[in-house]
Amino acid sequence: MSRDEPPASDPANSAAAPQRRRAGAASVPQGELFRLDSPLYGEIRGERSLAAFPFFALSKQRWMKPLSYNHDRVMIEVRPSASGVATIYDKEIVLYIASLMAAKIEAGETVQQDFVFTAHDLFTVTGSNHSARSYSRLSEALERLQGTQIKTNIEAGGEGEEGFFSWLSEARLHYTKTRSGDRRLKAVKVRLCDWLYRAILLDRHVLDYANAYFQLGPIERRIYEVARSTCPSAAEGGALEVDLATFRLQIGYQNPLANFRSALKAIALADAIPGYRLQLVETVGGEAARDEAPRRGRRAMPCTVVITARPIAIEDGATEDGATGNMADDEAGAG
Repeated sequence: MSRDEPPASDPANSAAAPQRRRAGAASVPQGELFRLDSPLYGEIRGERSLAAFPFFALSKQRWMKPLSYNHDRVMIEVRPSASGVATIYDKEIVLYIASLMAAKIEAGETVQQDFVFTAHDLFTVTGSNHSARSYSRLSEALERLQGTQIKTNIEAGGEGEEGFFSWLSEARLHYTKTRSGDRRLKAVKVRLCDWLYRAILLDRHVLDYANAYFQLGPIERRIYEVARSTCPSAAEGGALEVDLATFRLQIGYQNPLANFRSALKAIALADAIPGYRLQLVETVGGEAARDEAPRRGRRAMPCTVVITARPIAIEDGATEDGATGNMADDEAGAG
């Protein structure tokens, strides 16, 4: 698949950093079949339940195993399609759609479930390059988002759903052909699922994401989302404290607990979660101590994950709680 307008060779198409623009709908040249909802004017937004719980596979490769989460009265079941479970990288598309929807709501526009955007605008916001491979991955991601089946008891917009739904009930790539017969992608058209549409439109539990989110690895992305959706802000004080096994469930990590502990140590050492600090604390003789690698033959001590919001965020445009501000989560009680 060839790329959409404008061509990727244009210097203005650089994806070095996400771009944020003022809310509104973009017009298209005369003769086009539809109006675009992109480019995005505003910040990247995510629905709070989508951030708090593990709905996506933490993998760049095809993930064919079902995912499940059942803890503290919350149930989630995710089934793969023939192309696998939607991944944390496929989630970028869902976040982009949620952001377009939130911007429309803030602008006082009528919001429907259908959204039309260009791959170029999506890639610019998420920091993806504009290569032919990125366009191919976009097609694959849309297929997984439409094919993955989700079942949950989390209510949205005051309603629950029995049975399974997909993130996108419809996903189409619209293109034209050049004189040479090559396809030129013009726009992506998707229909957002009822569940997520109601959650954003009616619940308004929407969180802003830090720009650096798209530069994070899979586990770091989930740590950021869990922290963003559940950790007290720096102004509120306090911290998110959770035992290692429960945190592993919330992150959606599928490998053994020992592997997860090792991965968290490296992440804590790198200290690169935007707006938040991660620590591992183990209990030794009833006292808390910073987690260290156990000596050979010694069993690992019980471990607690502690996440605190940074008092002064250094990310561009970030606020004191480590994000770019909230649309409606404070007044809606989303925390």
